[in-house]
Amino acid sequence: MINLCVLPSTASCRKAHRWLLEHRIPFHERNMNAQPLTEAEIKHLLQYTYDGIDDLISTKSNAYQQLSRTTPIEDMSLSEAVHVLSQTPQLLRRPIIFDDHRLLCGFNQDEIRMFIPRDQRVLKLKSLSEHQMA
Repeated sequence: MINLCVLPSTASCRKAHRWLLEHRIPFHERNMNAQPLTEAEIKHLLQYTYDGIDDLISTKSNAYQQLSRTTPIEDMSLSEAVHVLSQTPQLLRRPIIFDDHRLLCGFNQDEIRMFIPRDQRVLKLKSLSEHQMA
């Protein structure tokens, strides 16, 4: 099952929601304002990142700008940073889309395609190749 973690007021979250619906991909949506990610969940997501905490943080957010003035997240230990992220979901990039093997932070039209089930991708490629041969 795909998990879609959103802050509903953001355009990128609405785009991801719409994209998953259009591609008929089942997902569970979670409002991070109402139900923030726990420290354990953030640690779990870190397994799928390339650059650790940096992949999860929205450096353009107001919350990040305010935090940077007092205690930059880069100066925190990993456990402190995870705690702050769990307490302040506005620091996280959004949407956060993940399943048991993949993670996408932020909406990207090309990268979100990784969540299309393999059998659907194969059928699409087959259909395209047949169309080109005709």
